[in-house]
Amino acid sequence: MKRFCLVLGASGAIGSATAYELAKEGWSLYLQYNRNAVTQLTTELAQRYPTQEFMMIQAELNVPGAAEKLAQSIFDIEAIVVASGQALYKLIDDTTAVDMQSLWMVHVQSPIEIIRELAPKMRRHPTSYIAMIGSIWGEAGGAGEVMYSTVKGAVHSFVKAYAQEVAFNGMKVNAVSPGMIQTSMNGHLTAEELAEVVSEIPMARAGQPEEVAHLVTFLLSGKADYMTGQIMRINGGWYI
Repeated sequence: MKRFCLVLGASGAIGSATAYELAKEGWSLYLQYNRNAVTQLTTELAQRYPTQEFMMIQAELNVPGAAEKLAQSIFDIEAIVVASGQALYKLIDDTTAVDMQSLWMVHVQSPIEIIRELAPKMRRHPTSYIAMIGSIWGEAGGAGEVMYSTVKGAVHSFVKAYAQEVAFNGMKVNAVSPGMIQTSMNGHLTAEELAEVVSEIPMARAGQPEEVAHLVTFLLSGKADYMTGQIMRINGGWYI
């Protein structure tokens, strides 16, 4: 039987890398995007894996009602990967209520509402999975990224609490907490600033989206089924 996974944020670097890895492992995928349609990704996966299914779902996660709209498009589901997100580089003094609300909706409220809406379908399976992308800043905090740190901290707290709530249903809930990963979210850094950050990382490099995807795929592989409620760090030794 086909196994279906929803990837939120499939148009992003980590989301698309995760989609490639999950498809390679035999998963059929619902690929959510907001503005940047994942047509090329969907077409390529369908060509590579013709016995699996790959479906695009457009949903704007920073507006109310996104969860209900998205859930209506999904018929069977065994796993959810939450890789959606947006950055915000502002001092708190410069952060507006609109900024705060948008971050909260995209990172926390909409993903949790989607999980709530799809949980009954996931419980049809003896084992199901939720993997959320957290952040080093959700653990350590980051000046200039206070609100981003706040919502990622909320993601980590949700994982720890919800994992306990649904463990008896066979649902495994974990998070992957990346450090500096080579994505467009770091495009605001100059070459000098990037070099300064990398100099603080013991492995002396930024991570790649594929390295995060490997860890997410492991969580959904069946090889980590005695693991739940965990925040798995992948940061080159930057934060231990």
